[in-house]
Amino acid sequence: MVKTPSDKWKNNILKYKKQCQTILEVSNNIRYAGVINNYGRTLTGVIKPNLKPLLKSEDVKHEFFITSTLLSLRKNNTSFGKLDHILLKHSKVNVLILQKSDVTFYISINSKEKSLEKIISSIKKTI
Repeated sequence: MVKTPSDKWKNNILKYKKQCQTILEVSNNIRYAGVINNYGRTLTGVIKPNLKPLLKSEDVKHEFFITSTLLSLRKNNTSFGKLDHILLKHSKVNVLILQKSDVTFYISINSKEKSLEKIISSIKKTI
């Protein structure tokens, strides 16, 4: 049986959702794991159960648009070499941004987490 483009799309979204759930299991300090496309649209996302989101819906859209714009502007800049990850440190959370193929993984981690490098390494292995 030949898979239609719709079937392939659904399979990819399901794969991304499973990866996000696996990312949440890496550490209790991971609040959110999501996947966005090149235009900043959410493909899937999972927030840790029983947590109140820090951002409102409109703020999330803006955040993801800014992230996708930043990555698209840097895409053609090879002077620094291949992008490994981006870590944005805020007072409440750290935001980890990873790219794989044509999607971006957006992960928020409590700022109290001390072993960020270990978590980043574990997350990279899951995607």
